[in-house]
Amino acid sequence: MGNFKDYQLNPDIINAIHDMGFEEPSPIQEACIPTILEGVDVVGQAQTGTGKTAAFGIPVAERVTSQPKIQALILTPTRELAIQVSGELKKIAKYKRIKTLPIYGGQQIGHQIRALKQGVQVVIGTPGRILDHIRRKTLRLQDVKLAVLDEADEMLDMGFVDDIEQILKEVNKDRQTLLFSATMPPEIKKLTHRYMDKPKWISISHNEVVAPLIDQFYYKVLEKNKLESLCRILDQQDIELGIIFCRTKRGVDELSEALQTRGYMTDALHGDLSQAQRDKVMNAFRDGELEFLIATDVAARGIDVENVSHVINYDIPQDPESYVHRIGRTGRAGRKGLALTLVTPREMTHLRSIEQKFKHPLEAKDLPSLEEVTERQQSLWKKQIIELLDKNEDLSVFSEVIDELVQHYPADKVATAALKLAFNDSLPSKDAQYNFGETGASKGMVRFFMNVGRNVNMNPKTLLEEVSDLVGISPKVIGRIDIFEKFTFVEVPEDVAPFVYEALRHSRIHGARVVLEPAKPRERDTSRSSRQAGRSNHNRRSEENRKSNERGKRQYSRPNHKG
Repeated sequence: MGNFKDYQLNPDIINAIHDMGFEEPSPIQEACIPTILEGVDVVGQAQTGTGKTAAFGIPVAERVTSQPKIQALILTPTRELAIQVSGELKKIAKYKRIKTLPIYGGQQIGHQIRALKQGVQVVIGTPGRILDHIRRKTLRLQDVKLAVLDEADEMLDMGFVDDIEQILKEVNKDRQTLLFSATMPPEIKKLTHRYMDKPKWISISHNEVVAPLIDQFYYKVLEKNKLESLCRILDQQDIELGIIFCRTKRGVDELSEALQTRGYMTDALHGDLSQAQRDKVMNAFRDGELEFLIATDVAARGIDVENVSHVINYDIPQDPESYVHRIGRTGRAGRKGLALTLVTPREMTHLRSIEQKFKHPLEAKDLPSLEEVTERQQSLWKKQIIELLDKNEDLSVFSEVIDELVQHYPADKVATAALKLAFNDSLPSKDAQYNFGETGASKGMVRFFMNVGRNVNMNPKTLLEEVSDLVGISPKVIGRIDIFEKFTFVEVPEDVAPFVYEALRHSRIHGARVVLEPAKPRERDTSRSSRQAGRSNHNRRSEENRKSNERGKRQYSRPNHKG
């Protein structure tokens, strides 16, 4: 690892870096700073939270002079990121006479025009508002010698590609262009070919960035118990600030309301909020007035809050790239972070694709038990009561009530009842359970009926792999498998039966739609098996099918079809 002094920077920049507490450059800074200072175009691939703002900010501050003209333009996807980048550049250039100005929508344009007229050297802004100023001729870019596209993939995801191209056409042609992005989709590569001059590509691998700072785990949860599972996790973890991601705006609102009802300090952040509402929510989050920010992917882009300790994927992200963006909101500025993902049985395949993409397997964790959560809650209650007693606050308003009650009831009973009133809502509730009833399975197992069999080329190996992949369990725990012409029976352990049920009941095997039902007891298989198969396939039952299935059962029901 090098040292910032090795880059022969202006002493004013070195002093500012020292004031910021930077001791040595991060991998992306070490790779980019000397290359950018050479004057060549650079494409940097590194995710959020790796120090890439300083990777381009230090060279920008080094090369920009105090002349009253715009010499650097930095494009960001969101106003939050524009403000953050501007703040970082002010720190880096605080001993140089350089003015930076963030420009974004939601702020009065007249204020921005007046600031531009006073003279600035570096403009940081969102594409829409930058383009607005260009059209008004209040922003002239003919003297720009450094153009930076920060979080380029996010700008493309938000539909800014046309705006970016129009802006780059207005920028001085004799410029150095820098592009930073966590991922490199084809659209980004097209931009580099069209608007950059033989760029040098610098990539910091996923494992170098994420593994040391962010611990990643997943919890396997049932869809019907998802909210309860989340609350157990929240109650077990020591969370400073947390961001919880949902897939839709409606999901964000519903989860935020559900958590508020349960006593958690949360608020929602999504695209339907006005800028004033967004600012209010973000300020409350930064100031610690909220425990959790519930957000969609788009709304959370550009958020850079250093003390976010947890990122929780309530809904698994749509693609591997979104997963990287989400977890990059924690583990920032050298801090440790924790990324937790809730995965339903039907989402296991999607989780595996994320793991495969980044070659980083996530470790499975068991949900906290009722007993574990209750024990932690009791510890917190005791702590709160002790803190209140130690403060010697005036509690006389409650004394009369207590004095009257203890005349009729034991003091310990009164205290217990008071605790129940105060903390009952924070107690974990039991999960809603599936009741499969008697299925004719071996002890400790549940037996399921499936409406497909040898007619879709089903065999024990296929079924074992399907159940194992979809549910995330070892094939060794699967019990007896009986495969017939048009239906199948399979036994699985009771503790994973709900996951098997949710994963397989609407899946497909070899293209055939699977309908899964709890099996009937074995002594009634002979009379009901063909009826179950007929119902599941929605075919009219016939005596011929019944006889065929009965013959199939006598011929193929063998104990050795076993996992």
